[in-house]
Amino acid sequence: MSGLRILLIDEDPERAALLDETLRAQGYELVARLPPDELSAKRVNEIGPDIILVDMGSPSRDTIESMRQINEEQPRPVVMFVDQSDDSMVAEAVQAGVSAYIIDGLNVKRVKPILDVAIARFREFQALRDELKKTKATLAERKLIERAKGLLMRERGLNESEAYAALRRLAMDRQQRLADVAEALLAFADVLKNK
Repeated sequence: MSGLRILLIDEDPERAALLDETLRAQGYELVARLPPDELSAKRVNEIGPDIILVDMGSPSRDTIESMRQINEEQPRPVVMFVDQSDDSMVAEAVQAGVSAYIIDGLNVKRVKPILDVAIARFREFQALRDELKKTKATLAERKLIERAKGLLMRERGLNESEAYAALRRLAMDRQQRLADVAEALLAFADVLKNK
């Protein structure tokens, strides 16, 4: 996992310098160091890190909200080291997409294993998120196809297999996906209905 590009968010310049030195010694590339108030999705996009490491005394709601926005726009592993916290802040951080939330501050000896675990958890979560997105899209496409079949059955007096065959034939003739043809057919039917 060495060679990763890390964005360090730290409010303490001395602590950040020590962490910078530790990260470089372990083979990581520190691409930028920002104070928490400069953290934003736009800055993360400009910097393009592989992972975000946050080291602060106590997380602020603004920092957590920035993490949430980053996770929505350009997800990446986030490791947060804090000196003190409470249960509600931990829950908010996890909901915002923080991959690892470590209380009692940063111990330089633990950095590498924590980063490795956070990256692995992030990848696993992203795979689940991608699978869910794919499943939702497939279900939405099936619903469109079913609605289009129902329309053809009602308007043309076809049975279910005839309606499906008609949709498939139209999709092949137009060299389009079945779901796209179904969507166009339903949109056209809506236009005719509203005239």
